[in-house]
Amino acid sequence: MATPLSDPSQSPLQTVAVVGLGTMGTGIAEVLAKAGRTVIGIDISEAQAAKCVAALEASTARGVERGRLTEQERAEILGRVRTSADLRTAADADLVVEVAPESYEVKQQIFRELDAIVRPETILATGTNALSVTRLAAESSRPERVLGLHFFNPAPAMKLVEVVSSVLTAPAAVTAVTDLALDLGKEPVAVGDRPGFVADGLLFGYLNQAAAMYEAKYASREDIDAAMRLGCGLPMGPLALLDLIGVDTARTVLEAMYAASRDRLHAPAPILKQLSEAGLTGRKAGRGFYTYEAPGSPAVVRDTLTPPEGGDLAPGREIRSVGVAGSGTMASGIAEVFAKAGYEVVLAARSAEKAQTAKARIGKSLSRSVDKGRMTAESAAETLDRITATGTYDDFAGVDLAVEAVAEDLEVKRQLFAALDKVCKPGAILATTTSSLPVVACARATSRPQDVIGMHFFNPAPAMKLVEVVRTVLTADDVHATVREVCGRIRKHPVDCGDRAGFIVNALLFPYLNNAIKMVQEHYATLDDIDAAMKLGGGYPMGPFELLDVVGLDVSLAIEKVLHREFRDPGLAPAPLLEHLVAAGCLGRKTGRGFREYAKR
Repeated sequence: MATPLSDPSQSPLQTVAVVGLGTMGTGIAEVLAKAGRTVIGIDISEAQAAKCVAALEASTARGVERGRLTEQERAEILGRVRTSADLRTAADADLVVEVAPESYEVKQQIFRELDAIVRPETILATGTNALSVTRLAAESSRPERVLGLHFFNPAPAMKLVEVVSSVLTAPAAVTAVTDLALDLGKEPVAVGDRPGFVADGLLFGYLNQAAAMYEAKYASREDIDAAMRLGCGLPMGPLALLDLIGVDTARTVLEAMYAASRDRLHAPAPILKQLSEAGLTGRKAGRGFYTYEAPGSPAVVRDTLTPPEGGDLAPGREIRSVGVAGSGTMASGIAEVFAKAGYEVVLAARSAEKAQTAKARIGKSLSRSVDKGRMTAESAAETLDRITATGTYDDFAGVDLAVEAVAEDLEVKRQLFAALDKVCKPGAILATTTSSLPVVACARATSRPQDVIGMHFFNPAPAMKLVEVVRTVLTADDVHATVREVCGRIRKHPVDCGDRAGFIVNALLFPYLNNAIKMVQEHYATLDDIDAAMKLGGGYPMGPFELLDVVGLDVSLAIEKVLHREFRDPGLAPAPLLEHLVAAGCLGRKTGRGFREYAKR
């Protein structure tokens, strides 16, 4: 990539017109003005133009208040911006950035008018995230000067800018705009022209599936959003994000993506149409998936769908002691969580030696917490003393809750549940931590299916707040109530979901990861550009390929296969590239090579 320009006066793009002064246009105008550019803000609505100026005044005032700007710098920034309702004021612009509504008709009309107004060398950029840049360029008399410049909302904060070339775009125009993006302090990613480009191309499929999951009443809006925030570390849940983006905008983007891909995962969920046509378009309307204090307000208020305070669950069973079956990282992490919360824990493995190794792992984890000042040495010692390591499941005879965390193999789990059924006392709850296998199959291996439930912890269990609580059609109400109550006591956030493949998190996460692999497979974008796009444009803590290599490509492939088998959707079929890497033994960080190579430890 080019080096950022140290002096904005060296750039050929000095005067920039921004057409459309909504939230995005206003944000782009602010970014440009702060970088020393002369900005001409254009909107057919004088009220919208005034709103833009007011927003810039408020934003720069906050900058002064927080010590990020001086009063003189603020005055200079505001002095660089002028607004107009007349497109002809773009005549002197070196670059025009159009961020009008997502409509071919509207955008093409703007481009046709600009042809007659701007100089021949002026670059015309569209901020679309859904429409074809090539189609818009073809309508212009200067298609070689037309490209896409896709900022992310809020433009002043988000680092990613997708620079979109059509087959007609001149390389010099791409270079000039890329250099400008760098000079604005952004991270430009070069992409080809297809609906959604990289970031939205991956993001909107995921958002669509979340909407469909909610529409199917599989989980509540609150649980879907909490699951993705707490299980994946995302800054917002998918339904809250749809409200922020605009339900109508999301529907438009998905329609364009589906028209290009014919992938059912991109076919807009019917609820998006219903909400759009009812005018319930999200935050801007004051109501979408959630209800807001006022149009444009971020404050969510209670409505008829808000769960009652404290829930309405039946009285539960008393849990004093917990058995954890397994000797891996997940089992030791879960045992640590329960012991920290004051429960007596029996940690059982296939041999006493394996159980002691798992307990030693917990000891090291507790020591790290002491070193970091998170707990006292005395508290750590007491926690470890609550854990009894054993090589036999017979020691589960007195536990009130048995949590299975053995290999993700249905036959292994079924055999274990049959053994627990014989050992555990009547009334004891049996829980599986499976992430993708049917909980009911474990339940049917026992004589007490009503006492079996899923408790899907996330790795590392001591750090991750989420637990997916998975009811089967046979699970008793008091078992469900008890497990939710226990989650609260161990300081975890429970979300309810039914017994189907992937539950909430994996059902939404893995198709997104699979689609990222398809993008690389089709040579649309590089690993690095996709990872950068999702971290910078979507606020994801890790890019999809970083995450795949951490999870393990074999584990990812197994989950993809389960999802494909359950839902029978061709779009969920594992990407061939993933299958090839697994077949070659490239399983990610644990083998030193996955999508990337890693130094040997």
